[in-house]
Amino acid sequence: MAKKQRYDNESISALKGADRVRLRPSVIFGSDDLVGCQHSFFEILSNSIDEAREGYGSLITVTVFKDHAIEVIDEGRGIPLDYNKNEERYNWELVYCELYAGGKYANTSGGTYNYSLGLNGLGACATQYASEFFDVSVYRDGYHYELHFEKGENIGGLKKTEYKGKKQGTRQFWKPDREVFTDVSIPLDYFQQVLRQQAIINAGVTFRLIHEASGLQEDYIYPDGIKGHVEELLGHDALCEPVYFAREGRGKDRQDKEEYQVKAEISYAFSNSNPGIEFYHNSSWLEYGGSPERATRSAFVAEFDRYAKEQNMYQAEESKISFKDIEDSLVIIISSFSTFSSYENQTKKAINNRYIQAFLTEILRENLRVWFIENQKEAHRIVEQILVNKRSRENAEKQRLSLKKKLSGQIDNIYHRVNNFVDCRTKDINRRELYIVEGNSALGSVKMARNAEFQAVIPLRGKILNCLKANYNQIFSNDIIMDLIKLLGCGIHIEGKKKRDLAEFDMDGLRWDKIIICTDADVDGFQIRTLILAMFYRLTPKLIEEGKIYIVESPLFEISHKSKGKTKTYFAYSDKEKNDIIDSLGKGKLHIQRSKGLGENEPDMMWLTTMNPETRRLYQVFPEDEESVRECFDTLLGNNLEGRKRYIAENGHKYMDMLDVV
Repeated sequence: MAKKQRYDNESISALKGADRVRLRPSVIFGSDDLVGCQHSFFEILSNSIDEAREGYGSLITVTVFKDHAIEVIDEGRGIPLDYNKNEERYNWELVYCELYAGGKYANTSGGTYNYSLGLNGLGACATQYASEFFDVSVYRDGYHYELHFEKGENIGGLKKTEYKGKKQGTRQFWKPDREVFTDVSIPLDYFQQVLRQQAIINAGVTFRLIHEASGLQEDYIYPDGIKGHVEELLGHDALCEPVYFAREGRGKDRQDKEEYQVKAEISYAFSNSNPGIEFYHNSSWLEYGGSPERATRSAFVAEFDRYAKEQNMYQAEESKISFKDIEDSLVIIISSFSTFSSYENQTKKAINNRYIQAFLTEILRENLRVWFIENQKEAHRIVEQILVNKRSRENAEKQRLSLKKKLSGQIDNIYHRVNNFVDCRTKDINRRELYIVEGNSALGSVKMARNAEFQAVIPLRGKILNCLKANYNQIFSNDIIMDLIKLLGCGIHIEGKKKRDLAEFDMDGLRWDKIIICTDADVDGFQIRTLILAMFYRLTPKLIEEGKIYIVESPLFEISHKSKGKTKTYFAYSDKEKNDIIDSLGKGKLHIQRSKGLGENEPDMMWLTTMNPETRRLYQVFPEDEESVRECFDTLLGNNLEGRKRYIAENGHKYMDMLDVV
């Protein structure tokens, strides 16, 4: 009998002080590796950028020392560090020792910044906590203020001396801590890229980089901001002069939410040789876009399609222009700012504000309509180029599909030799889904519940081989794995290894839009799911990188509620969801049971919870980063026995009620 771990009122604890960041840096910075360390630097830089954008100082100097210490100096008003009567605490404590505090929150009462990058009140404090040492020097209000921190602890309090000079601004000097980050060696090209980007979107501000190890000193300044950068990208192959405009608006993401302000600068042009698309929000580069990207796609496709139709530029029965055709010749930079921003996470890689998307879409479409009228000659030439892009792409796609269709017959023959595989009818790869299920009993339920038009099923016979520990001869001799790889159609990726009769990995050979892992919601099901993911990780990692692997979540509980002669069934996927459903139900008779295994489910329930694209819970599998993925698989399935014991000790209690303990 498994020994139960103690879990009572004394089992709950909270991280305090610097440990909130030092022991969990990934929560704040996105990761504990070099990327997280880089983000900690950007949090400090962003505060100086906010000051410069408000008109306080036009020079920001970044110095990188040989020991990886960093210094950021600005000419702003200086961070207020003295006593705060409203909070009844010193401001230096709020800024550098308190998460979710700072001048950015004053926005709610018409305070410090109209638009700011550092909205979340985490940056200065979190970076201070994550440093070996952190020194602050501020000149403001006729005083010189100084602070010194070591590993998150203040040493010596606030030093305040009178100062009669004219200097004002903030100097922050710190060294990222190797006890917090696995790597603190931020490369030179990262600093060059970030400071250049910030110069582009903060017109007239000089960003000076001094790099001690290389001896380099460079200034980055764009007097014309994003328009100057568009001109720089275009070079001599421009199809038109750069367009630049700016707008402001006010709106809300939802009717029950408060209004917020938005302003945007946009510059675009067209080129045959050097297209490029960049989005920024509150000075942060949006690597994954979000709202601005969706707005750009929508506006440009709508207006270019409208113009092509009005000018009769489409051939008979020709399909409409897509954004892929436009972006092959488009150079555009959008720099937006808002008083409220909905970031995907603290690392600010994308925003999801609905109003910002609607606002940008509207002003882009409005500007494009006017531009088409005022620049008819250039507009016609550019739309002709877009149509050339489109037809070239479609011809290449036809050739690829023709070859693929020719080869598909060979693959179809393989399908007939895979035991218990049930194919779907459609040959449209963009619709085909492959469900990987546990055993033949689950196969029967899924087969009856599925939509046979686009959903195929392959059962696994027993637990799949652990591909992390097995050698390649064992893997290649395993019928279950080999059948599954053949069904995928894309080959395998193993550099320098013998692949027998399997082809080199080719993404174009994949015959499925989604590969869906479907296992029971119990410990055995979780293990099988992990083993399948490990197989993909070792043999076809590109499928994970490209987001082709999915996990469908099976419900943990069936809740039947009988009231007024009618019975309604609910499904819960966690204990919390179960409790929430129970709390929401009115009077009546309740029957709660753990969901059955997939093989015992009725087809209607299987379709509703697992197969129906409208109601199923489908999670796309993406790697966080190579090191994290490798560490995760090594802990769960590899040779890291101590790590596995530690993981079970810390997390095993969550799954005790799933075990068949006698």
